[in-house]
Amino acid sequence: MLLVDSEEPVASGNAQGAAKDWRPWQHLKQRPGDNWDKPDRGDECDCHLMVPCMESWIIADPETLERFFGAGFDKNKLPKSGKIEAVQKQDIYDSLKQSSRGSRTKGEYDKGRHSFNLLACIDPTKVSAASPWARRFVDLLKGRMDP
Repeated sequence: MLLVDSEEPVASGNAQGAAKDWRPWQHLKQRPGDNWDKPDRGDECDCHLMVPCMESWIIADPETLERFFGAGFDKNKLPKSGKIEAVQKQDIYDSLKQSSRGSRTKGEYDKGRHSFNLLACIDPTKVSAASPWARRFVDLLKGRMDP
């Protein structure tokens, strides 16, 4: 399974019907700068998108962010809850930096220093509730793990 940032919103035509029928490979083929071909033996359920980026999943759980960054973190600087997939990538990055700027323990958000530690901490239930693409990933992954 491949899990990558979509880098931008996914066209609605690539996310119609049942989640197993969504077309992430089409998004990756059509997106300027990507132009990725689906592998010959791959199918749509092998590809998953973090829309528009990994940090979308991170902001879906502001309570974990607040615990992680500790004193000085301002969750009011994060985008309001709702459709995280509609928030522009740069707005997500900016809000993470602004909200964590006052953190006395971890300092300002840095992708290389913080992102994977945060991914290990966030609540997948909150992420799945806020992101249809995350829900698709979790559901299809669970389906592959069940005998």
